[in-house]
Amino acid sequence: MRSFDIDLSPLFRSTVGFDRLGRLLESTLQAENTAPAYPPYNIEKLGDDAYRIVMAVAGFGEGDLDVTVKEGTLTVSGKGAEDEGETKYLHRGIAGRAFERRFQLADHIRVDGAALENGLLTISLVREVPEALKPRQIAIGNGAKPRTKTIEHEAA
Repeated sequence: MRSFDIDLSPLFRSTVGFDRLGRLLESTLQAENTAPAYPPYNIEKLGDDAYRIVMAVAGFGEGDLDVTVKEGTLTVSGKGAEDEGETKYLHRGIAGRAFERRFQLADHIRVDGAALENGLLTISLVREVPEALKPRQIAIGNGAKPRTKTIEHEAA
């Protein structure tokens, strides 16, 4: 994998309030070289406003997994069950080690639910844009002066 040395300071000089985006870009570029490969996952787009993350978590039960959302970050962690040492393995190919995966969620993305079935953890995500931010159609008048209503302000 190629390594990029990018200086984002010019971006910060001309923008206000985008520091979260800058941190996200920097952490993504740094994490590319050290990205963990366990557990494997897919990110699927189901529609315009629906997504799904599917993680292969064979060997983990519902009680071993934790899915949390905090400040725009989805964190999935798993703690493997303690092996009492009773089983003697000739080959151990199913990893049961602890893990933690983090996903940065875009604005207005909400976790809709999670399910564990056949060793796959499925996390449903939905984009819910507030009505105030959705595009709206503005009616065009016939040229007559629109009526204005003055609202009186009370002294505080």
